[in-house]
Amino acid sequence: MTTIAHKICPLCEACCGLDVQIESGKVIAIRGQKTDVFSAGYLCPKGVALKDLHEDPDRLRTPLIKRNGEFVEASWDEAFAEIERRLTAVRTQHGANAVAVSAGNPSGHKFGLILYFGRLLKALGSRNVFSASTLDQMPKQLSSGLMFGAWLSIPVPDIERCDHLLILGANPMASNGSLWTVPDFRGKAKAMRERGGKIVVVDPRRNETADIADRHVPIRPGGDAFLLLGMVNTLFAEGLVRLGRIGEHVAGVAEVQAAMQPFTPEAVAARCGIDAQTIRGLARELAAAERAAVYGRLGTCTQEYGSLSSWLIDVLNVLTGHLDEPGCAMFPKSPAFSVNTEGKPGIGRGVVTGRHRSRVSGAPEVFGELPTGCLAEEIETPGEGQIKAFITIASNPVMSSPNGARLAAALDQLDFMLSLDIYLNETTRHADVILPGLSPLEDTHYDVALPQLAYRNAARYSPAALPPPAGHPREWESMVRLIAIAQGKGAGIDVQTFDTELLRADLQRQFGDQTDAVMAAISRHTGPERRLDLALRMGAYGDAFGKNPGGLTLAKLMDSPDGIDLGPLKPRVPEMLRTPSGKIELAPPSLIDDVKRAATALQQPAPEMVIVGRRQVRSNNSWMHNLPTLAKGPFRCTALVNPADAQRLGLTEGALARIARGSSGRHIEAQVEISDEIMQGVISLPHGWGHALPGARLSVAAERPGANLNDVLDEDLRDPLSGNAVLGGVAVQVTAVA
Repeated sequence: MTTIAHKICPLCEACCGLDVQIESGKVIAIRGQKTDVFSAGYLCPKGVALKDLHEDPDRLRTPLIKRNGEFVEASWDEAFAEIERRLTAVRTQHGANAVAVSAGNPSGHKFGLILYFGRLLKALGSRNVFSASTLDQMPKQLSSGLMFGAWLSIPVPDIERCDHLLILGANPMASNGSLWTVPDFRGKAKAMRERGGKIVVVDPRRNETADIADRHVPIRPGGDAFLLLGMVNTLFAEGLVRLGRIGEHVAGVAEVQAAMQPFTPEAVAARCGIDAQTIRGLARELAAAERAAVYGRLGTCTQEYGSLSSWLIDVLNVLTGHLDEPGCAMFPKSPAFSVNTEGKPGIGRGVVTGRHRSRVSGAPEVFGELPTGCLAEEIETPGEGQIKAFITIASNPVMSSPNGARLAAALDQLDFMLSLDIYLNETTRHADVILPGLSPLEDTHYDVALPQLAYRNAARYSPAALPPPAGHPREWESMVRLIAIAQGKGAGIDVQTFDTELLRADLQRQFGDQTDAVMAAISRHTGPERRLDLALRMGAYGDAFGKNPGGLTLAKLMDSPDGIDLGPLKPRVPEMLRTPSGKIELAPPSLIDDVKRAATALQQPAPEMVIVGRRQVRSNNSWMHNLPTLAKGPFRCTALVNPADAQRLGLTEGALARIARGSSGRHIEAQVEISDEIMQGVISLPHGWGHALPGARLSVAAERPGANLNDVLDEDLRDPLSGNAVLGGVAVQVTAVA
């Protein structure tokens, strides 16, 4: 008998609905779910590859313990006993800060992990917290937090009503949005252009999005902040500032105007590689459009001026009257877990950074995290607070962070390492214990963070499509046992009972003498589902435990396999603001100060050659290279170079290029692909490759390992405000390999 299970794809930010066809317990096919209220049947190759992931013989299904340098299979109780013995010893001898934790972006797609991650950190009590955010998106979270008062109050383009979309350093044709959840970007962009809208892409590469846009403007990598500074200068100089309805809710316009004075289009042109006339034209077009939005992503974050670029994007949206209006940059209203729908509307505590600093480099904490680039030195450097134990949660920093070889060597110096991961990969090969999670098809799913970034408001939940293997705990259950170990209660606790104790303690602080009634109301669920039911009921559309009849509950969501459409984005200023002033802070002091740093770099000469990454639809995370559906076809880890550069450097199609940086001696060799889609002076490699390290078990990926661009980047090169790694616009030397 054939059945169809509805699932939400957890492999990227598009969150597409899937129809999983199952026969006799086997996955037969995966299709787009046409009835899904959010994705309407859209599907990319990653969704189809869930079948490969589920069936992958390399995927771990049993805990592993390292004995005498070799991994051996173990029972769950044996694994947790090993963790308790060794982790407790480190904390007892060296203190709480001797334990570091790192979370990778797959943990953001597993709500059993994300809902218990903060509780684990609290139980551990360590300041040494790291994540993929400082390799990816922290500049945008920082600028949004400073401007609007919450780390995920990130405005996104209302593409279904937009007339003019300016895209910088992003490729939503490949990603279907990043910090912008927008499945089937192609279809929405096509509809936009058919109704007369215009799309302009600013990027060093004529990428897939530029191919379907009205215009492509090449930019010198790392020059985004200078382009944006020139555009803001133009708005003030030509009297194009129009705040519109939100004007009374904006503070700091005069401060921004003063800071922009040195950055005329002529002054910034050489630094960004775009002539002054074009800069003025981009600003004028944006100001003249009735409904417009500026959107920037990875390329604007992973550069030397990542925080400035991220901030200036929304400065442009504000100054042109294109923030919080239909068809412009708008704030989604998430059904659960969103700070900007909680508490008193229109005011809050805002965000604070630098509450502590890294021990060695003194890098400031941002959003509770330290830069991943500081991790190796914190392990290597002796002294109080030295990292002696490390926990990774769906994280592969050896591959994803700069100078992974240094980090790999540092990991071997640890007293203990634990990984929660489904693969024995380039990072987890260093672990002493690995706890595997379930296949995504064997687990339930709700996106915690991504509805806060959605092109349209919706609520969706999907149950497991297949039963989990007997005796295999869900990831939240493993997290609860780790919390118990950290609290000194031991690994042998009853998970359900202890989870109830944890939840009751949380509720007691929030509900006081109403705690018993709230517990009773959500008692039909357990684990993360119970916390989800609570969040939905207390959320923006919730039933508030009967006060709003017909409002959202998890039961209602479970009865809606297609999801529940909550409507298009609506204006939310001022109610969504959580700044202490109750205003949009257009001129945060730290960002205004950083403008001075940019001013000193205006005359900086352009390097002969710089490196940038690139996004590919089949390659969101490194482990995706191990799935046959995504790995098949032409080799994709190529070094993209312009024909003029290829001729100048003696590079030939299909041959190898040697890419090095400075005097470090570190270099990689990558297969050359010659194309005029990349501008002169730039070489581009996709992210997440380099699967030739010994000890990993990624058999498909190892067949065509590729080269890792991070191997030539420096871990101490960071955006000073956010701590984000600089992964693009970095000078390199490129030579032909004989």
